This record gives sequence, structure tokens and C-alpha cells, in this order.
Amino acid sequence: MTTHLDYKTISEIFRRFQASEPEPKGELDHVNAYTLVVAVALSAQATDIGVNRATAELFMVADTPEKMLALGEEGLIEHIKTIGLFRNKAKNVIKLSQRLVDVYDSTVPSSRAALESLPGVGRKTANVVLNMWFHQPTQAVDTHIFRFGNRTGVAIGKDVVAVERAIEDHIPAEYQHHAHHWMILHGRYICKARKPVCANCIIADLCDSEDKTI
Repeated sequence: MTTHLDYKTISEIFRRFQASEPEPKGELDHVNAYTLVVAVALSAQATDIGVNRATAELFMVADTPEKMLALGEEGLIEHIKTIGLFRNKAKNVIKLSQRLVDVYDSTVPSSRAALESLPGVGRKTANVVLNMWFHQPTQAVDTHIFRFGNRTGVAIGKDVVAVERAIEDHIPAEYQHHAHHWMILHGRYICKARKPVCANCIIADLCDSEDKTI
């Protein structure tokens, strides 16, 4: 059973991540805070590449809540029908756009509670927006981070909230802002679910996972 790595080892892991990519970026295309909210909401159970393909034209015609409402649910569906769960997502995007207009003067709020009050926006989406747009050290735990945290011992938890807390507790403060991006990218391209690419891993010598392929 994997146990939590010690502080010194975790510090070295993130020192290497930072040295390798000092300013990691999320891979969802957006042009403002509103389109970021929409893109992240659309990305649930979908790939970033698929979402970007669908939103390329969408955000050219609907980059504000008002423009999205003018486009309407059926118009939105035409743009996002290649994305999984597109009908339900379209309903939520229209509803969240209406709430932004009615309650927040068409401005994306900067608090987690306010963001989570928007239809279709859960804790993970809120944390992504707070981190990427408002530069808060929030941790959006997705499947890649959950796997990486538990597999390596960086952040162990039985559910996403527990892993989020473990990240906050165990990763040094100076790495908190970019921590979730480093872990997502590492989990997506190196520390893969079925066959991790350990030969290309810059922290392989620090990892004692039973899943190691070298």
C-alpha cells in the first residue's frame, strides 16, 4: 500500500516539475473568464481537445452570457453536439449564463461558493476557474491528479476532496499555484492509467509505485 512521501521528497518532485515547466498552462482554450467557465463545464467526461474543437467557432459568436443567451439552447447544441452529454451541458450553460446576467451583472464571480451556485459548475470547475483566471492556489482534482496523488504518495485520499486536502497539506506553499497543472499534465502524458511511461519520467527515482514500468 502506498504511503505519503516525506516533505523533502515532495519538495524535490515539484522543484523538478517547476524546472521542467515554470509556467504550466491549462489546455482548454478560452478568451475571458466567462468562456473559461463554459469550457471547463463542457469538459466533464470529455477531452480538452474535443472541447476546443467544439468551442473554436462557438466562442467567436458567443463569448459573453448575453451572446450565449441570444444563441439559445438549440443554437448552442449545434456547436457542441460532438461533446458527450451535450444536451444536458447545453441546458446548464444557458442556465448559468442567465444566472450570471441576473445575479452577477454578467461578471464571473471570484468566490468558490458563488461559482458553485452556477448550474453545471461543481467544485472542480470552480477550482479550475479560481486558479486559472483569478490566480488562487486552488486544487482541481481530476482523474489524472487522483491517480498521480495516490500512485506516487504525493497526495493520498479515498475521494477527490481528500486528495485536494492532501495536496494543500503536503505540497510546499511555493508550488501550490501551479501544482494541479503540473500533476494533470504529468498524469495525462507520463503517469498514465494503464501503462505509465516511466522511462520518460523526471521523478521516476523518487516514486515507489507498484505500477512502475521500469
